[in-house]
Amino acid sequence: MDLCRWPLASRLLRPLYRDVLLRRALRGEVPGHVAIIQDGNRRYARMRGVPNFEGHSRGAETTEMVADWCLELGIKHLSVYTFSTENFDRDEAEKDYLFRLVERKLLELAGSEKVHKNRIRVRAIGRTALLPGRLQEAIRKVEEATRGYDGMYFNLALAYGGKSEIADAARSLAGAVREGGLDPRDVDENVVASHLYPPGEAPLPRVDLIIRTGGEMRTSNFLPWQANGSRSPVHFCSPYWPEFGRIEFLRAVRTFQACRGRGSSNQQA
Repeated sequence: MDLCRWPLASRLLRPLYRDVLLRRALRGEVPGHVAIIQDGNRRYARMRGVPNFEGHSRGAETTEMVADWCLELGIKHLSVYTFSTENFDRDEAEKDYLFRLVERKLLELAGSEKVHKNRIRVRAIGRTALLPGRLQEAIRKVEEATRGYDGMYFNLALAYGGKSEIADAARSLAGAVREGGLDPRDVDENVVASHLYPPGEAPLPRVDLIIRTGGEMRTSNFLPWQANGSRSPVHFCSPYWPEFGRIEFLRAVRTFQACRGRGSSNQQA
């Protein structure tokens, strides 16, 4: 039966389908690190006939919900592509709104009872020095407020680009060699990883699952080092980011579990 032709049946069965997906997801291995490319805020706004600002605001609400879902499943690392280096080309009014929105959300996280109760470490990764001073101060406050937490890691990619991250790591490695603190012969994958974002902290672990919303089928330069070679599946889906729901999230987790299952079978064979 095509549920698209039976809206009432679809509405009645969706909660049942969601619960089945949740039970199956909880029974299997969950990804340790989920990376999400949050695409479609502006297209969502255009579809609804509202300003882009509303699309970004709704998208921020979705990000909060996804963090809760990751916490529920026990996913240790969540990295979200919030603002890329290419996004600096957008018009000033939109950028100003985005920066103020992220600033407000970060300050809320710094004082959130849920964040402190669950010991969630909030970090920004990217060329954050390019961001407005007020946003940099909000980043400093939330990182300081959650420093030392290890219940879950919530990484916001701000002024981020994958090529930029690798270039910054190369520059840091060159500086260490020039200052005599590093022998070039000792440079291996682990040493390179230690110079990636976030600086001065343990590097992000490999990505286990990439999710991209909005119908685009590309990973857009997001965490290329951490994802490359990890055999991480990519779950492309059509909903715009403000529309992304729990069922689609659980389907992405099940995609990861299905790939792991095939990998286990191949190894056993």
